[in-house]
This record gives sequence, C-alpha cells and structure tokens, in this order.
Amino acid sequence: MKFKILIWSLIASFAGFLFGFDTVVISGADKALQQLWHSSDFFHGSVVMAMALWGTVIGALFGGIPTNKIGRKKTLLIIGFLFSISALGSSLANNPWVFAFFRFIGGLGIGASTIAAPSYISEIAPAKERGRLVGFYQFNIVLGILCAFLSNFFLSDFGENSWRWMLGIQLFPSIVYSILVLYIPESPRWLLSNNRIEEAKEVLNLFTTQDEQDLLVSGIENTNIPLSETIFIKKYRYPLILVFLISSFNQLSGINAFLYYAPRIFEEAGLGSKTALLSSIGIGIINLIFTMLGVYLIDKLGRRILMIIGSIGYIASLSLVALAFFLQWTGLAVPIFLFVFIASHAIGQGAVIWVFISEIFPNHLRASGQSFGSSVHWVLAAIIPSMIPILFSNYGVGNVFAFFALMMVLQLVFVLFMMPETKGITLEEMNQNLSKQK
Repeated sequence: MKFKILIWSLIASFAGFLFGFDTVVISGADKALQQLWHSSDFFHGSVVMAMALWGTVIGALFGGIPTNKIGRKKTLLIIGFLFSISALGSSLANNPWVFAFFRFIGGLGIGASTIAAPSYISEIAPAKERGRLVGFYQFNIVLGILCAFLSNFFLSDFGENSWRWMLGIQLFPSIVYSILVLYIPESPRWLLSNNRIEEAKEVLNLFTTQDEQDLLVSGIENTNIPLSETIFIKKYRYPLILVFLISSFNQLSGINAFLYYAPRIFEEAGLGSKTALLSSIGIGIINLIFTMLGVYLIDKLGRRILMIIGSIGYIASLSLVALAFFLQWTGLAVPIFLFVFIASHAIGQGAVIWVFISEIFPNHLRASGQSFGSSVHWVLAAIIPSMIPILFSNYGVGNVFAFFALMMVLQLVFVLFMMPETKGITLEEMNQNLSKQK
C-alpha cells in the first residue's frame, strides 16, 4: 500500500470520528436537558434528542448532490465547517429550539460524511485493501463514540452546565479535521467521471504506476454513460435492494437506540447513574477493539463471513438482554450481554456497512447510491431512537429488545441467501457483475 493513500484515507476517515462523537455525546446530556427544560418524553425524544438524526436524514438525502457536483474533497471541507458550527452553537444554546437547530446542523454533517468519506476512500484505494481502508471510517466512528463516552464521564462533575462542556469540546477536533482536509487531493475517479482527465492524471501520478493509470483511465473513458441514468433504473435494481436491506437491518438491530440511551438502559437494569456512565465507557472500549478486529479481517475473510458472525452474535445477545429484563436478572447480566451485542455489531455490520455500500455502484452513481443507503439508514436511525422513551414506557425494555432480536434473524437470512461477496474485486469489475444479476 502506498503511504500517501494511507494518510489520505486516514484524513478523510476522520470525518467518522466527528460522526461518532456527535452521535453519542448527547447521551451524557440526556437527562440534564430534559430536567432543565421540563420536556415531556415525546418532545425530549423527538426534538431535543433526535433533531441531529433528522439533520442526518437531510444530509444523507442531499449530500450526494455536492459530493457529485463539487467533488469529494470540497464536500469533506463543508462537513468540517458544519460540525464546528454545531458544536459551538449547541453548547451556547439557552432554549430547546435553538439547541435543536444547532444539533440539526451537526446532523447535516453526519449525513453528508457517510456519503463523501467512504466514496472518497473507496475511489483511491487498491482493490485488495479497499475494505480495510474504508473500514478506517468505521474505526473512527467508534473511536469518536469512545471519546464521547470518556469526555462525558470526565466532564460530568463540572456542575449544572457540564452538558455545555460535553457538547462544546467537539469544536477542537472539527477544526483540526478541516485543516487536514486541505492537504488531500481530489478523488481521481471523480475527476475522470467529470472529464477532467489531465487533473486526474496529475493525482494518479502521485500513487500509481503508468500501467495502472492507463488501465483506470481507459476503463472509465470507454464506459458509455447515458446522461439520464440513475440508480433507480432496472439495471441497478439488485444493488439497490442490497443497499436498502443492509442499511435497514443496521438500524433494526437497535444499535443507535442503544448508543443514544446507553446510560438510561443501564439505569433501567438497576445500575446507579455513575456506574451506568462507566458501563457506557466499557461499551465504547469493546466497540473499538472489535471494530479493529473487523477492519483487520474484512479483506481476509470477506464481507459475508463477518456479517454472518455478527448476525449470530446479535441474535444471541439481544435475546439474552430481553430475557434479562423479562426475568429481572440483576447485577452485571445486562451490561455483559450488551457488551456481546456491541462486539457483534462492531465485527459485523459496523465493519461492513460503509465499505459494502461504497463498493457496489459505478463511479458516476456512487455518491447517489451512497446517498440512498445512508438515507435509509438515517431515516430509521431518526425514527427508532426518537421512539425509545415512549416504547420503553409503554411496552417495556424486554419487548423492545426481543423485537430487535427477531429482526436480526431476518438479517441472517438476507446474508445467507442474497448478499454477494465483494472482497478483492475492482470497482469497475464489480459494477459489471452486479448489473447482470436478476
């Protein structure tokens, strides 16, 4: 692997760190904000807590437009700006609506990052190492999650305004990320798809041999692309269904609902508030370790094997969590089962989803396909966590986790009978293979 490709991939993937941090940092402010503004469960769940997720939906729906029109690099720069504004504004907010507005801005950054960053990395990565390099994005997501849990724990004793420090501290990594993005080149595949051949060759000269460069340029130049072509035509029905299903199952596991409400879930299981925060840190550590394992294995075992392992782990752990609440098991039972749940997610869906979605559409439609998958993912990621306070109150924690376990049985069926293996195949070869599938 060329050292330059590694560095550029790490810089682009740092958008994932901001994504992970922004997603989870709100969990530390959850109860403090509800008490501060005397919010009902419905308003608190659907506006205060979930507004960033609705911003993420919009960012995912429309993030493909700048990613296609102005390029991957400029979109990554805009993402850094959005995260900076969100961190500063939400930390200074004095009412729930202003707070929700700035959280929405951060959500736009998250949604756009799930399109631009994986697309950029997949387009500069060699086929045999693409899974690992795009996997750095997921690694950074869970690193951001862990840092958010740690930050929340250490800032929790800063008095009644500790939530402001929790949210505002994200400004610093956002600025660092934005500066680093200035030093990466534009994606050569995006340049080629926009007929900027000479600029693409200048970038390719930095990390490819002449033979590799000629092969890539000729392969894209010889592709006949109708201007009216979209991801929704019959030719791309199979990859579209694959993206829809993997994105849906990702959230039907309950992963975002759990990450948003981890301290609350642990308290429901009988742990004290401080112990709940410490258990949340444990979740972050497990997530990071098994994500590293998943990123290491994704180009060795392949995407399908990791998804099978993760699905089996999901089913076992979620079923045990449901039983623990039904039978009122106390002590460390629920935290241990949830550690297994997060490990299963990290090595399976967590390691695979952004890699897989970034691989299966052609260059000129990659951002659109990424946008579709991200939109499905984030619509569910907005709906499910926003409903958690009401679902827990009306149906009980055990029933909610039993539903998630059932959904993971269906995911296992999907992986076994529908999902193709994509490791070690060039993006151009993969597009030809998938477009022929019925």
